[in-house]
Amino acid sequence: MKNLRLLLDTHIFLWFITADKQLPAYMKEKILQPNNEIYLSVVSIWEAIIKQKLGKLSLPQPAEHYLPTQRERHLMLSLPVNEACVVRLAQLPALHRDPFDRMLICQAIENDLTIVTVDKAIRAYPIQLLDKD
Repeated sequence: MKNLRLLLDTHIFLWFITADKQLPAYMKEKILQPNNEIYLSVVSIWEAIIKQKLGKLSLPQPAEHYLPTQRERHLMLSLPVNEACVVRLAQLPALHRDPFDRMLICQAIENDLTIVTVDKAIRAYPIQLLDKD
């Protein structure tokens, strides 16, 4: 079986760390496979901090502490934003309006990662997506 390099969408990470039943079983299985590389973008931390401050996201602790701790606890890699990812935005079709998701798409393209998401707008892009095998 081929090892995968997976970039988790923010909601997938949140569902995973909270054992939310909305997380599809096949996604959870791939995240838990020890040979797969699992990435969480700093963009997801940024998005969650903003949503928590706006009262749109409930977490047991402040997002800026809780989410990096959870990422480390689950042995996930942090994915920074670099200039190439930002520049890629200029080439990205306007299929999705969410700036956080658009940056995740650019990061996946630039870093040759497979996105793990259930977001239909992200899935409209011609990118590598985790699907049921």
